[in-house]
Amino acid sequence: MSLLRFGSMLLLLLLLGHSLGAPGSFSVDYQKDCFRKDGEEFRYISGSIHYSRIPRVYWKDRLIKMYMAGLNAIQVYIPWSYHEEFPDRYDFSGDRDLEYFLQLAHDIGLVVILRAGPYICAEWDMGGLPAWLLKKKDIVLRTSDPDYIKAVDKWMGKLLPMMKPFLYQNGGPIITVQVENEYGSYFACDFNYMHHLAQLFRSHLGEEVVLFTTDGPTLSYLKCGAIQGLYTTVDFGPGGNVTAAFDAQRHAEPRGPLVNSELYTGWLDHWGSPHSVMSSARVAKSLNEILALGANVNMYMFIGGTTFGYWNGANDPYASQPTSYDFDAPLTEAGDLTEKYFAIREVIKMYHKIPAGPIPPTTPKYAYGTVGMKKLQVLSDALETLSFSGPIKSKYPQTFIELNQAFGYVLYRTTLPVNCSTPTPLSSPLNGVHDRAYVSVDGVAVGILERNKVITVNVTGKAGSQVDILVENMGRINYGKNMNDFKGLVSNLTLGKDTLTGWTIYSLNIDKAVSQGLLGETKPTDPPKPPALSLPTFYGGSFIIPAGIPDLPQDTYIKLPKWRKGQVWINGFNLGRYWPARGPQVTLFVPANILSTAAPNNVTVLELEEAPCSSGPCSVEFTATPILNATVQSDCKQQRRLFIRDDLL
Repeated sequence: MSLLRFGSMLLLLLLLGHSLGAPGSFSVDYQKDCFRKDGEEFRYISGSIHYSRIPRVYWKDRLIKMYMAGLNAIQVYIPWSYHEEFPDRYDFSGDRDLEYFLQLAHDIGLVVILRAGPYICAEWDMGGLPAWLLKKKDIVLRTSDPDYIKAVDKWMGKLLPMMKPFLYQNGGPIITVQVENEYGSYFACDFNYMHHLAQLFRSHLGEEVVLFTTDGPTLSYLKCGAIQGLYTTVDFGPGGNVTAAFDAQRHAEPRGPLVNSELYTGWLDHWGSPHSVMSSARVAKSLNEILALGANVNMYMFIGGTTFGYWNGANDPYASQPTSYDFDAPLTEAGDLTEKYFAIREVIKMYHKIPAGPIPPTTPKYAYGTVGMKKLQVLSDALETLSFSGPIKSKYPQTFIELNQAFGYVLYRTTLPVNCSTPTPLSSPLNGVHDRAYVSVDGVAVGILERNKVITVNVTGKAGSQVDILVENMGRINYGKNMNDFKGLVSNLTLGKDTLTGWTIYSLNIDKAVSQGLLGETKPTDPPKPPALSLPTFYGGSFIIPAGIPDLPQDTYIKLPKWRKGQVWINGFNLGRYWPARGPQVTLFVPANILSTAAPNNVTVLELEEAPCSSGPCSVEFTATPILNATVQSDCKQQRRLFIRDDLL
């Protein structure tokens, strides 16, 4: 019997053994101001991990590292949109196999704090709410709006019965379940909505489970966030007044355990703003202060991971978040051990016995080197390949949602209605480009429109000249009152003073075309001249990883020197967005599981602005070292998602 087969059988036996675990008890002791687990006083020291940002093959590695740091719990968000991208089409397979993730945590010995939503924030597109909710244009999210409640009830009717067997009372790892998320920071303050959710969760999970809320540590947040029947917790970062924060919790919960549900170990990034860092000493000091009070704590994040594909969110005023969700966490985006990890471990040692045994090492990285890239096709020449549904005609532009498309790119095509012999402003007077548009006239790139930044470009051409506008959805707002974030051309464009009409619109499924290998190489024409701006174009290359070398493939990072902005796929897997021209992220994490030693590894790049290939040979580079803190090019100020955290961080 092979070691691999033996290991698989052993894991199966472990899973079966733990799935038959004896029912336990978990409750709030209001007399002793603590949690009780199986009758004994219990304090959790937890870390946040997002299974949706980590490949399934690495879940076990990351969870064991968390356990070996001294954590006895993990905190987990469930992104609704990740499991129901389209109405009534649920996906809990592969990297979305939530039940398998929970079982792994249980096997390792970690209890689970479940943040079930429906809204989660998490720097995830629309805070985890599925984009198809916006089919009702005037829907009021996170309220008692009947259409929203109907969708929530149906989703929770699917999710919560799946979670019930994993409750601690039923022999599983889940000790507490959060209802909604930081609702006190939302404008609506709809108590009927929160009471409805509380009843909904109780109806599916039973009366014994501890349900809780999380809000900022001031009375203004707790005013709308704290709900009778749900245990109130607070969140705050290092550097804040710990006593004052917990005093706020005591205002809502005079008795019971003290809980910081989000002690920030770092912070999120935005394109065009410096990479966020937080010192190990600062995090360790705050953690020590909290534990010294006997409080429960969850560190957000313990590992951030990667927002692959199009799943990233944005903040308001509009600032899109990058592909990396490293967060300057104790475990890096790639799961590497850091100084912060060991500093936290030393603090925990003072209060809690650390598990014996070795810590899993940092996974090795491999620099596969330079890969030459060749031009495949200009995007506008490949519309028949990319638009599986075909074009539609419309007098005025339609949004992504009206086209039944949630993510990616849409091409809008019209013609100049008049001669424009001198530069004429093509504008979005109502700031309706959501979020970035690449404009060309008769196959010549003329400029870029960008939400909140650039609403006009000048064009020239004859009446009847073809105008193409490729619009990129760069992620929906995930926090605040403007989450009804429609994408595409959400209002009319004008040429001079006249409204442009007569649109042909192409809904593009680039991921499907790339994964099916439909983008072939085109024959070169005249030698290219380096323009100031190029048409959005696909490029391709491949590299071979020798099968005879032990331990390959290994994790790596892709770097795109001299490329400006776009999307990259490897073997059909959408790694995410690159934008080294703006920063701070330069490299993208490439997990080993998407690489192959059995066949060439195909790299596909959609460069939106200007590829280095226009002036000669071009390439991408695979390196063993990440770059997340490059100099940024932006005039925008860094955005944060909670007002109070500006003071606490």
